Order: sequence, then C-alpha cells, then structure tokens
Amino acid sequence: PEATLAQRLVRAKQKIRDAGIPYAVPADGDLPERLGSVLSVLYLVFNEGYSATSADSLVRRDLCIEAIRLGRLLVQLMPDEPEARGLLALMLLHDSRRETRVDASGGLVLLEDQERRRWDHQQIREGIEVLEAALRRHRPGPYQLQAAIGAVHAEAALAADTDWRQIAALYQRLAALVPSLVVELNWAVAVAMTDGPERGLALIAPLADRLDSYQPFQAARADFLRRLGRSTEAAAAYERAIVLTTNAAESAFLRRRLAALKISPSGPSRALSLPTRTVEPET
Repeated sequence: PEATLAQRLVRAKQKIRDAGIPYAVPADGDLPERLGSVLSVLYLVFNEGYSATSADSLVRRDLCIEAIRLGRLLVQLMPDEPEARGLLALMLLHDSRRETRVDASGGLVLLEDQERRRWDHQQIREGIEVLEAALRRHRPGPYQLQAAIGAVHAEAALAADTDWRQIAALYQRLAALVPSLVVELNWAVAVAMTDGPERGLALIAPLADRLDSYQPFQAARADFLRRLGRSTEAAAAYERAIVLTTNAAESAFLRRRLAALKISPSGPSRALSLPTRTVEPET
C-alpha cells in the first residue's frame, strides 16, 4: 500500500539523517554489487510505462523513453556487464511496438493483431544488435533471455510465423535461472500457442491457488476457456480479471471479450472466433 511505502521512505530518510550518512558516488569496484537493484528499478520504470497500472491510457510514453535513456547510460558506464545490455535490448524490442499497441481510440490491440509494418524496425535492429553483443560474453541472464523472447516476436513478419516452440524453450531456460510463477504462466501460454488451449489450461491449473489474484492469470485462463467453448466458465474468469484490472484500456478490452461471449440464461453459447490474448513476456 502507498501509505506503507511512504512510511518506509520517511524512516529511511530519518536513518540517513540521524546516522549522518553522506551522499557519495560509489567507486567502480562497488558498482557490480549494486547492478541488480539498478536493473530491477529500470525494468519497473519501463514496465509502468509499457503497461500502466492505473491510468486511462495503456502506455506512458515518457516512462518508456526515460527507462531506455537510463539503460543506454548504464551500458556506457558498465559496457562489460551483459545483463545491462540484455535489459536495454529487452526495452528496445518491446518499445518498438509502442505505437501499435493501441488503436485510434486508445483501445488495446493484441500482439498478434498489431500492424507489424508500423513497428519501429530501426529500433528492432538496434535491440537485436545489443542483445547479440551481450550474448557474445557467454554469461546468459534473465534479461538476456527475456530479450531473446522479444527478438523472436520481433523477427516474425506475420503473427502466424512466430516460433512459439522456441519461445517456450526460452521460458524454460528462464524458469531454471529465476523460478517464478509468472514465468511458468508465460511458458504455459507459449505451449498453448502450439499445443492448443486444452493443454494450456492443464498447465496453468496447478498455479490457480497462488495466482488467483494475478490479473494476467485470470485473463489467460478466460481465453483458454473461451477458445474451448466453455463460455460460462470463461465469463467467470473474465469477470475476475476485470475486478483485478486497474488500467482503463485493459478493463475495456476484457469487458468487450466478456460481452462477446453472449451468455444466455439457458446456457453457454458457442465461443466466438476472436483473437487470442497472450501473456507477453514483460511484466
């Protein structure tokens, strides 16, 4: 909660004041141990810009630009750190799709429905070059793997050309490095893109108790159920996802999906053939 975080900041400021801790630029030797925290903060800033948690618009362009600027600066300061390059590549590749993620009215446009000719291909090329430079150092890390997933999406000229098996394999490697329920969810979605929604539903079932309050989980589950024609269950999952959504654009999208199910008192109708929502590797 905001109030709790505010209290922590106040206590931290008091500690700095009372202990007389001076402000000082760290020595070069101190930078590596601080890198992880810096990368995490930059990624959080970018994610808030890429998919705003509580705003009328989906994208906050200013935050995306600032996170990328700081990412470039970090690479300049620490050119031998592959994860710094990996994060910069990840942000560049995701940000290359920024202008196509919403339509003229501000509505959310799914990855597979975006007009790929309008992606920033110069930024994609830069992102891939930065990623390749990182991988040449042979110290793979979570940001490099996520950037590699972004590169697979970026290199597909058509949504149908996306190599989902490679994406699923990259998520498996990511899970080995940083075990995470969210990574497991993304892996399950990638598998479902090749093996079908029934397989996806089976894979996410063990995550239900622990991810019940995680909006992307409910949205993914709703989509699997919709594609299987289980409209009543899908509607319940969409309703749960809507409750958990704080962004107006995402909420509007989920409400459209819910309305399209056209549940009648007599029972579920045939599921409509609508675009698939996928959980993108980011946030």
